[in-house]
Order: sequence, then C-alpha cells, then structure tokens
Amino acid sequence: MSNDFPRRALGSQGLRVSAIGLGCMGMSDFYGDSDKARNLAVLEHALDIGVNFLDTADMYGVGRNEELLARVLRRRRDEVVLATKFGNVRGADGAFLGVDGSPEYVARACDASLQRLGVAHIDLYYQHRVDPNVPIEDTVGAMARLVEAGKVRHLGLSEAAPATLRRAAAVHPIAALQSEYSLWTRDVADEVLPVCRDLGIGFVAYSPLGRGFLTGAIAKPEDLAADDWRRGHPRFEGQNFGRNQALVEAVTGLARSRGHTPAQVALAWLLAQGEDIVPIPGTRRIERLDENAAAAAIALDAAELRSIDALLAEHEVAGERYPAASMAAVNR
Repeated sequence: MSNDFPRRALGSQGLRVSAIGLGCMGMSDFYGDSDKARNLAVLEHALDIGVNFLDTADMYGVGRNEELLARVLRRRRDEVVLATKFGNVRGADGAFLGVDGSPEYVARACDASLQRLGVAHIDLYYQHRVDPNVPIEDTVGAMARLVEAGKVRHLGLSEAAPATLRRAAAVHPIAALQSEYSLWTRDVADEVLPVCRDLGIGFVAYSPLGRGFLTGAIAKPEDLAADDWRRGHPRFEGQNFGRNQALVEAVTGLARSRGHTPAQVALAWLLAQGEDIVPIPGTRRIERLDENAAAAAIALDAAELRSIDALLAEHEVAGERYPAASMAAVNR
C-alpha cells in the first residue's frame, strides 16, 4: 500500500482515513450487473494506491457486499479502515422491511457483519438510518457496548439530524456522520456541518458525484441499465434530467479549462469545504478510481471556488435527491 496518499482525521478519537475513500455499494447492488473479478481488482488497486477507507453496509446486496470485501480483508486487513452499517433491514429476496435500531438488533447485526466480513472488529460502525421508533440513546447505548466488547472501534450515524447528533454524542463519542453532500446536494452546510464541528464529529460525504451524474458520463436516462435504481430517482427523470445536465455541462467546462475532469472538480470542491470532510465516491472501474483519487492532489484556489459558487447559483438543481419514501428516512 502507498503511504503517500493524504490522510484526514474523522472525529476527535484518533480515527484517520485516506482523504478520499471508496464506496462499495454499487459493486453488489442497485446499479445493474457487475463483475466480481473486476470489483476485486478495484478493491486491491485502491489499497495499492493508498485509498484505505472502504465503506460497505449489511444491506448492500443483502450481505453480498460484505462477503465481497472479505475476499480482500482476509489478506490485507491491516491496510484497511473498514466501515459498515446496520439498520436498514431487507429480506432474503431484497425487499426492504424497514429500519431497526433496537438494542437487540444492533447486537445481532454486528455479529452477522463480523462473520460475513471475516474480521474480529469493525473500525467504524454506523447506524444506517435513524429508527424513529427507538430513542437514539438506546441505539447508541447498544453500539457503545460493542465498543466495550472490542467488536467495534468507532461509532457513526448516517443521515441524522442535528438534534439527533447532539443526543447521540451525549451517550458516546461519535466519530463520523455519513450523509449526502455534493455540488448538487449542499443543504448539510446550513445546520448539520456546524453541529458536527461543534461536537468534533467528522463528515463522510456519500454520493459525492451525484450518483454518477456529476461525472458527465450519463448523457440520457436510457444510458442506465433497465434495473438501475437511478431510473426511479427524481433528478434522473423527465425534464429534471435535462435541467440538471446544464449544471453538469457548466462544471465540465470549468474543469476542462483547468485540465481536470468534472468528477475531480466535484471531489476537490468537497475537500475544500473543510479538513474534516471525506468523500467516498463509488466505482467499479480502476481508471475511474485513479481519476477520483487524483482529486486529493487538486487544491482549488479562491478564484476557482468563487467560479464554482457562481455556477451553483446560476443552475438550480431540479428534483429531490430521493423518491418520497426514501426522503422520509433522511435527516431524522
């Protein structure tokens, strides 16, 4: 593994990760068929170049994504900062069964993840979505017991509201909040990020490339596989797609004028929002991984950041970031 890749701190308890991580969800679910051998090659290459922060969840592929990572972890565990999540419950057929944050489920889910991953501990364990029927104090209390048992090193939450973060941090230190943040999803900057900074919580930005839209690689909805879940996302549908393409084209023009790709500018912009922010773009291709990783070396200057801000002000994003049912589960 390369030791040259920049590192960032998540939280104030000593957790350090590569400044850009790798989101592994798409290797096993949601984005159409994928090739296991190619995915394993991407995982190996990530570690080879120093991208050591691997992000998965028990729901991705109904456990298959954790099992995929296990193939690499059995040989290279010491090189990986491993993050996984619990809380979104799915049936064996993939059906979504709701969110469970009960203490009993926390314990069962962790043990199941440890078994699938083939590891003795998880470096960062997130509650994937907040359960509105279970007090956050009860859920985080159960997660804290996992730390005491040595099964988990650090705790995290995903898509938690500011008040929830404060209540959770009063029970046990929270190392990271993982929520959506990108050029086209910036609302966390208003209230969520200030609370994270007040509490010493790092921020992990998922979907930092707008589920691939911000790369400029998706020219029309028909470019997506028939079973690609993005076909049901408002920003990829109908007139919204065309309106959002205008933002992508503007960012692409700015990026190319500076010798970068739009994905690199999108990631560099996120990194410039604070040293406590770590984006985790996903990919199933080594060339895209290298492209994304190179963004860690791009330092946008004040003029470039102002240019991007002007583009964002000019091009309003069309559509919610999730369908209605999924939107109801975020920022709880």
